[in-house]
Amino acid sequence: MGRITARRPVTRLTVSDAGVESRRRPDALAVEEPLEIRVAGAPLAVTMRTPGHDVELAAGFLVSEGVISRGDEFRSAIHCGGPGTGDPSTGAGTEGNTYNVLDVSLAARVAPPSADITRAFYTSSSCGLCGKASIEAVRTVSSYDVTTDAASIDAAALLRLPDELRVHQAAFDKTGGLHAAGLFDAVTGEMLVVREDVGRHNAVDKVIGWAAVGDLLPLRGTVLQVSGRASFELVQKAVMAGIPILSAVSAPSSLAVELAESSGLTLAGFVRGTSLNVYTHPHRIVASRGQLDRAPHSEANAS
Repeated sequence: MGRITARRPVTRLTVSDAGVESRRRPDALAVEEPLEIRVAGAPLAVTMRTPGHDVELAAGFLVSEGVISRGDEFRSAIHCGGPGTGDPSTGAGTEGNTYNVLDVSLAARVAPPSADITRAFYTSSSCGLCGKASIEAVRTVSSYDVTTDAASIDAAALLRLPDELRVHQAAFDKTGGLHAAGLFDAVTGEMLVVREDVGRHNAVDKVIGWAAVGDLLPLRGTVLQVSGRASFELVQKAVMAGIPILSAVSAPSSLAVELAESSGLTLAGFVRGTSLNVYTHPHRIVASRGQLDRAPHSEANAS
């Protein structure tokens, strides 16, 4: 799978009543490399990611940070040489393309991002400074109001999404070390796109970037299914892209629930097997049998 996976020798130990068996064998690892995102040649951010769909990753990051909100605001992107390797426009003095630097061009009408973009817009959970101010900032910056989205999905259909996502995790099958995010149509259940990455936030940015490049924003009437937990960061990204429903196979954080409640996003967690918890705005989850009108704390958490 190219630069997505790498082969490395490992020592496999098997413990049994007969003792310990040691065997040397090759193993597949998920590749993790830095990507520097530049805008008009100016460095903006560095993220550790799994190579692949880098243009989507950059576009999704810019949507998440409030720099752009429409596909036509993202003009183009090109991989260039690493830091200090010369002029990427001419190739003069370069020592080969590392494909770990991506230079983005935005539409002329788009203001360049602040040099201190994290503080200028809002802080993410990765920096440990989230709070009420962050929630208010997301509500202020987002171009889309998900409270007006009338999307709904049947509870049984929602429970099928994690398995559908898992079927399409080709890199995870080889490595066991990648997160996944998938976008689904809430009405038909159709899978629109799936992306994998070592970072759960990167997988979501790649999905949002796919939509941005295709000029599909806002993502009204969709469900974002993620393979792990639901953090503040993932809720914020969904809100910024206009996604009304976020579903996770694991638990949400307290701040993720607060942001989802405040923003009008439906947040479901522990979505697996035959049960799920609906933490916010349960009116979008339609119960085909019985009613989903109990408070979240009355639901039994999946283990």
